[in-house]
Amino acid sequence: ERLGQQIYRLLGSANGLQLLKVALINADAVVDALYGTGFRGRLSERLSKAVEAVNASGKLVVAVDIPSGLEADTGRVNGPCIRAEITVSFGLPKIGLVLEPGARYAGRLLIADISLPRSLTDRTGPGRYLITRELVASWISPRPVTAHKGNFGRVLVVGGSRGMLGAACLAALAALRSGAGLVTLGVPRSLQDVAAAKLTEVMTCGLPETEEGTLAQAAYPVVMDYLARSTVFALGPGLSRHPETAALVRELVQTAEQPLVLDADGLNAFVGKAELLAGRRGPLIITPHPGEMARLLDMEVGAVESNRLKVAEQAAQRWGSVVVLKGARTVVASPDGYTGVNSTGNPGMATGGSGDLLTGAIAALLAQGLAPFRAAAAAVYLHGRAGDIAARQKGEMGLVGGDLLSSLPVACREVERREGSGNGLSSLG
Repeated sequence: ERLGQQIYRLLGSANGLQLLKVALINADAVVDALYGTGFRGRLSERLSKAVEAVNASGKLVVAVDIPSGLEADTGRVNGPCIRAEITVSFGLPKIGLVLEPGARYAGRLLIADISLPRSLTDRTGPGRYLITRELVASWISPRPVTAHKGNFGRVLVVGGSRGMLGAACLAALAALRSGAGLVTLGVPRSLQDVAAAKLTEVMTCGLPETEEGTLAQAAYPVVMDYLARSTVFALGPGLSRHPETAALVRELVQTAEQPLVLDADGLNAFVGKAELLAGRRGPLIITPHPGEMARLLDMEVGAVESNRLKVAEQAAQRWGSVVVLKGARTVVASPDGYTGVNSTGNPGMATGGSGDLLTGAIAALLAQGLAPFRAAAAAVYLHGRAGDIAARQKGEMGLVGGDLLSSLPVACREVERREGSGNGLSSLG
């Protein structure tokens, strides 16, 4: 500790940086305590050089509360920043430690108990939370011994078009793998036989289609008839951006009363018309990736990514819906003030079909009775955890949607509720 203080005092001198480099050669580990949670902006030139030397040393680095150079409230890094292998954060995890790019600099996150009053840490009301296994497990009840498939909801998935049938099929299968009792998939009529051959456990229905093999507006009464017998509606995977299909989507969203998960081309149907998302009759969950969110809000993708929490929260308020802003550290925001930041997932999940699986998982948890925010947050966690399980088995580079699908039941098994689990809430400081 004395050596560290001596090096800090000497860093402004001519040989201070050299002294640090010599000390690093003989060190086994580095404890970073230059700055705490009040840091904003960019490190000074002399401290930037010190941080770069520490990062280049190859030594174990443990950050105290937060890596120096990282903004605690945003996760932003505006210049050189300590790359810690372990960050020991006091009391509660800081937002900047769980959002990207901050999470990359934090390494393994450990929370040290500093005897904060439980009245501060065990809150259950609106606020920002880290989505953890304990939290998700507290929401999912054991299945009763006398259960039958009708107890776990009926999901209607509508999607698919010529050349993009797989997206709809993955969403339907994910709904089953995430616990829905019954799933029906509605696709363009010419694709129904193919869908039925692919999906042994999913019921299928053929819907009126355009000449281009997309859903036609004439499908509206047929879909509404199926919805009358469904608990939850999932709309969007693989639909295409055909103008007639987009018009059908807008009509369905505005008139259907069932809880709705809207994804992919279902969202694209509202570009330039996003105000129509507000005030629908039933609960709405939208699941945009940053590009889709940028199009809905008419802003740059970079602006979305640089302020993911605020963008998701404001969109949830604007449209009165639960917003799932996908990406590294997915954010789930609800209009009543709850926000969750996910703790699972890996880069291998950046593959075609991953978002379609999430749509199906959210719909399944809605169908099983979870409230919209909880269903979305739990599905995001389970989806990411399935990706982590699959990556551990196969690596990240070659992951495909089917790998995540196979791992979903394993992820679900891990959150089976146990006695004495508590409320599972982990507040973000």
